[in-house]
Amino acid sequence: MEKLILFVAYKKSINKTDEEYILESLKELEELVDTAGAEICGTMVQKVESINPSLYLGKGKVEELKQLIEDTEATGVVCDEELSPVQMKNLAEILDTKVLDRTLIILDIFATRAKSSEGKVQVEMAQLKYQYSRLAGTGSMLSRQGGQIGNRGPGEKKLELDKRHIRARMDVLKQEIENMEKHRSLLRQRREKDNVPIVAIVGYTNAGKSRLLNALSGSDVYVQNQLFATLDPTTRKVILPEGSEIRLVDTVGFIRKLPHHLIKAFYSTLEEARYADILLHVIDASNPHMDTHIEVVNSTLEKLGIKDVPVITVYNKIDKTDKPIPDDGIHISAKAKINLNALLEEIETILFENMKEFKALIPYKDSHIVAYCQANAEKLEVDYQESVVNVSGFIHYSKFHKLAPYI
Repeated sequence: MEKLILFVAYKKSINKTDEEYILESLKELEELVDTAGAEICGTMVQKVESINPSLYLGKGKVEELKQLIEDTEATGVVCDEELSPVQMKNLAEILDTKVLDRTLIILDIFATRAKSSEGKVQVEMAQLKYQYSRLAGTGSMLSRQGGQIGNRGPGEKKLELDKRHIRARMDVLKQEIENMEKHRSLLRQRREKDNVPIVAIVGYTNAGKSRLLNALSGSDVYVQNQLFATLDPTTRKVILPEGSEIRLVDTVGFIRKLPHHLIKAFYSTLEEARYADILLHVIDASNPHMDTHIEVVNSTLEKLGIKDVPVITVYNKIDKTDKPIPDDGIHISAKAKINLNALLEEIETILFENMKEFKALIPYKDSHIVAYCQANAEKLEVDYQESVVNVSGFIHYSKFHKLAPYI
């Protein structure tokens, strides 16, 4: 098992709230490193007047870090911020060990968790883009330690570490991604024709999204008390209290300090959220950093361009906390199956609040209108009478105009 030392620096001038955020983030990095399968053998924090552009840490602190590496027999170090190529190169030379940062750890976890073809391709592309600009700093150390954190590609294959080969591989992956995007678009068009509403579950990593999917659908999607237990999207059918069907989609969890070039790796897993009829924002109500997690999810959705989609706020794990919970959402426990019916009823209410109930008498010569109802209406009832078809149900206001002559 790899042994890693974590480190972070921050300015002395920051306020207490920002300082708490940085220390919370460092604690989260511990969880990420644990999820990646490494042992933490030390932590170093430095307050500075300004971040050193060439080393990140001050020179004296780098020497302290070097001594700590020797004392603990660490196999590498991890910074809780994204290091520049220059910082990574200089630290690797001085410390004579593998230098990683938060981004590399997240990418490594993505690589080991991706199961679908598209997930693997997106993650490999993100890894190669990251490595390309930093090869001078990490290449020599990583090449000695292939198959370890920072050098694992999807499917446990070793990442390419030659710039020329990286460029060629990225060209291949780019074409694969374009083809997959076209395929996704076709699948989405088919789903739209099915007229089954899509409800996407989003939230901070480890908030209980997969467990909620299981609880509502009766399925057995992988559930683990780890960060990024789910990477590839999972879809299940769920029947609402009044009998309507929805597709419920689980998505990858969000996390703070998600670098912008990793957003693309998230994109394919969040495609369903972009085109969903409703988002369920699942929040771990028992987590002391709940407010920060909510902000991270909201800002990430904004970066992804996901807007104008109705959101139901879902406070999960209410059985694990005694503290007051905001009343702006549904309070549930997916594990204990508390209040799940109220959540389903809320989904139903939102889906139908823009729907108009109708009863129409459609002549047989206009059978295309019956087909239109079958494609677009909910809770549809069709009665074939002697001279007309008696059709009733609910249809979105924007699609009602075609039925108006038959009402």
